[in-house]
Parts: sequence; C-alpha cells; structure tokens
Amino acid sequence: IIFIIWAISSWFRRGPSTPDPSTPAGAPSRNLFPKETLMDMYVYVSQDEVFSDFNNTEALFWFHRDLVYGDWATGENGDGCYEHHKEMEIPETVQQNGSLYMHVYFTKSGFHPDPKRKGQYRRLATVHATRMLNKFKRRKFQKTKNLLTGETEADPEMIKRAESHGPVEIISHWHPNLTINMVDDHTAWVKGSVPPPLDQHVKFDAVSGDYYPIVYFNDYWNLQKDYYPINDTLKTLPLRLSYCPLSLWRWQLYAAQNARSPWNFLPEDTYEQSDEDQDSVKVALLETNPYLLGLTIVVSIVHSIFEFLAFKNDIQFWNSRQSLEGLSVRSIIFGVFQSLVVLLYILDNETNFVVQVSVFIGLLIDLWKITKVMDVKLDRENKIAGILPRLVFKDKSTYVQSSTKIYDDMAFRYLSWLLYPLFGCYAIYSLLYVEHKGWYSWVLSMLYGFLLTFGFITMTPQLFINYKMKSVAHLPWRMLTYKALNTFIDDLFAFVIKMPMMYRIGCLRDDVVFFIYLYQRWIYRVDPNRVNEFGTSGADHSQDNTAAVDTAPDTAAAITDKPEGEKKND
Repeated sequence: IIFIIWAISSWFRRGPSTPDPSTPAGAPSRNLFPKETLMDMYVYVSQDEVFSDFNNTEALFWFHRDLVYGDWATGENGDGCYEHHKEMEIPETVQQNGSLYMHVYFTKSGFHPDPKRKGQYRRLATVHATRMLNKFKRRKFQKTKNLLTGETEADPEMIKRAESHGPVEIISHWHPNLTINMVDDHTAWVKGSVPPPLDQHVKFDAVSGDYYPIVYFNDYWNLQKDYYPINDTLKTLPLRLSYCPLSLWRWQLYAAQNARSPWNFLPEDTYEQSDEDQDSVKVALLETNPYLLGLTIVVSIVHSIFEFLAFKNDIQFWNSRQSLEGLSVRSIIFGVFQSLVVLLYILDNETNFVVQVSVFIGLLIDLWKITKVMDVKLDRENKIAGILPRLVFKDKSTYVQSSTKIYDDMAFRYLSWLLYPLFGCYAIYSLLYVEHKGWYSWVLSMLYGFLLTFGFITMTPQLFINYKMKSVAHLPWRMLTYKALNTFIDDLFAFVIKMPMMYRIGCLRDDVVFFIYLYQRWIYRVDPNRVNEFGTSGADHSQDNTAAVDTAPDTAAAITDKPEGEKKND
C-alpha cells in the first residue's frame, strides 16, 4: 500500500528538472563514500541549531567507531543495526517550549568532525545532518458548556490555560524513538536532474561535483498518539537511537510519504490532520492480520469503483430523465437540506479537508438535481431589495399532472406526524444533556445527530409512492445497486474499524431501506404497461410494432403494383 501511495504521489509531484549550468551536461557524479568505507559516527545533542561545541563531552550523546558503509550483516541482530539508549536531563528552556537539536556526523575512519582540528578534519570525509528532536503540535481547546446551566465537565486546569493562552496553544512534544538511516546508494546522480522529492536530500559538493551519502532521520513509524507534551513535571527525557542501513527503494518510499509539495496551498493544521489520518493506516499495517489487511485493500478498491459507478449512473439518470412520474421531488429537496447541514456541521467541527471537499461536491450535485426536478428561473421584475433578481422554483408539468404529486404530499403529511415529535424530543435531549460551543453549534449538532439517527424516515416517501403506484420501474436501479453495495462495504468497515455508534446506525438504516426496495421489486412484477425510468413503456413499443404490421400489406401491395421494369430493378 505504501508503494501505491508513493507511485501516485510521485506522479503528481514530478516536474521538469533543470540541470545545473555550473555542471557539465550529462556529467554523472559519484558517492564520496565508496562501498564498505570504514567510518565513525558522532551524535551530539544541543539546544543550538548550529553546533560548534565539539569539546563539550556532555553534548556527545553517542559515539560509535568503525561502522562499515553498506554493511548489512553485522550489528546486535546481524542486520547492520545498532542501538543506543540514554535518559537526558531536560534543560529549563526546553521545558518552556524551547527546542532540542540532534547533530549527526559521519566521518571516514581517522577523521574528526571539528573543523578547528587541523590535520584531523577533512571536508570531503565528513557528512553532517541536523534534526530537531522535539515536535511542536497545536493543542486546541473547544470551550463547551451546557447552554441552559452554563456548567461544563471540562478540566478546570484546561479552562485556565485556555483563558491565558487562547483557544489554540502550541506545545512542544516528545517521542523517545528515532532511527538514523544511512542510505546504501551509489547511483551516478546528475546535479540538477535528481527527481523530486529525492532532490531535497541528495547534497552535492560545490567543488568536486560529487554527492555526500544520504543521512535520513526515519520517524515514519512514530505514531502521533505516542507523542507526549514536555512540561515542568518531566525531569528527564528518554531517547533511544537506532542506526541502520537503508536501501534506495525503501528510502524513496519514506521520502515520498514525508515530502510536502512547495506549491501546496493548504495550511499547517491541515498537515497535522493528515498526520493523524495516516496513523490509522500505520496501525492497520502494524496490527492487522495480513489476510484481513489484503481483504481491506481489495474492498477499498472495489468501494472506490462502485462509488464512481454510482456517481456516473446518478448523473446519467437525471440528465436523461424526461418524466418525474413515480419520483419523490420533496425527498430530493430534503436531501439538499441534509447535505447542507452535514457540510456546515463538519466545517464547524474542523473535520479533515478531504472530507469537506467530498461533502461540498455532493452538495453541488444535489443542487444540480433541483434544476432537473423543478423549473428554476430568475424573476428580474420582482427583485430582492430592488437589486438582486429573485429565484423562482416551480414544479414541472410532468410532476404536477401525475398522481405522484398527490402521493408525495400524502407521504410527507404522514411523515410529519412522526418526524416533528421525534425532532422536538431530540432537540430537548441535546439541549439538556449535551455541551455545545454556542447556540449555532447546538442547532447544527442537533440537526446532524437527528438526521443520522432518524434519517431513514426521510427515505420513506419514495417507498410510499412505490406502494401506491405498485411499481418500482421508475427508480434508478443501477445507481441504487452500486450505493447499496457500498453500504454493505461500509458495514464491514464500521465493525472492523473503530467508528462512532451514530455512523453504524446510519449504515444499518441504509441497509434496511434497500432491502425494502428489493422486497418491493419482488412483489411488483414486470408489467409491460408500466412506465420505466426513461418515461416509456412496453405498450408504446407494441403499438408501434402493431402499426408497422398494419401498414405492411399496403406496402406489399404497393410493391406488387410496380411496373415490370421496377420489379426487375428491385
């Protein structure tokens, strides 16, 4: 799955590379550290981003002598890896949201990373990389309360911090594990032609034109949930470093996953949401049974295909629809209201950006459907405030002149007897027992929760129309089938992956309604006189065929009456 993500991201990130004019055209370079080079590793930990205090023995966290570049057989476990663990005392500035840096130097055996040591330092024999060990993360505090009593169950300490630091606080976090990877690569790279995102890591020497070995800090498997804040209660910080060789293709996968496009317009908090979303994928890769993981990947691909087919057939159905007989127009209008509530709710709760875009596109499609089921016009004579033209919605003639409108009105009248009492009870429950940010959030969360819990009631008008017409031929069955298959797949995910109970109720709701549709399709047999989804019936075709048969003898007689010369030509 990582390879698929890397391939897709590489396709979108790649662009034309401009070779460096200072480098001869097509001149390949070589790695400054040949295969099996004997080298020493120095790891310093300091509060300075630019390190120069090489004589400070307390800053030296780890020194390892005589490492072999590209060696995959030595080490504690025979895989070329080494580990070092140590508890570090926390400086006071780091406890107060300061930064802590790690400086890693690889030198060829016999050399030292300190440039001040004459005869022991050599620029082409030293590789240097720096990494900030702590990570700054946003902690958001949503001040909620009971709108009637003004009380809240939030931690009083968190409320005080929110009042002093604001609703968003940037806090330094710590993770105890980090891996230092030395990429085992001897590709003849050409300066200026290294494909992104690898070009961010391959560093060339300005004089010789050769490139330094790639030092990569690998924290891909560090889950966001394992980071903890650095505060005054902590006295020491554990740090477990690992050194391991890394192959080129695996490094490409990691680099593609962690790369961020320089042209990306998304804000920083969107990346934090993306990191949290990736945690679920990492946990699935680490903890899920391989067979179940393979099944999940296959099912996810099938789900995407069905989603596309449902979207395509839904557009085709409404685009070619000539008659609205048998279709509930009010259900479509209510669907627009439901999509709008969901969009406003996820915007108010700062949901993932991808989800926001998906719901917004769904709302646009629902609005487009309105133009297919109703006549929408601009009234330029009766303007709003004398400036803006007024939108006028009018039922189509095929809907008004059919019995469908009568059944639709009847269904929504019966529906209101059940819908309004449930709506009132749920609104009172949400107001009494649930905390909210304000009255606007209460309205949105109450509507959203009600639609998820009792949303199946809004699908019943179409079932009622089917019952009254004793027909289901007017329904878009291809689209319904694809959506139903996706609902069954969602059922699988809802019980395999941790999800809110309300979402599971929503999946069960869709299943029940679709099974009722199937039951109606079974009891309302095929009738050639019934109008199908294209506004035609089998009787129309039979009448056309009968007319053709009736005119056939006349045609035959006309042919028979032809002159002999024309008969020969025929």
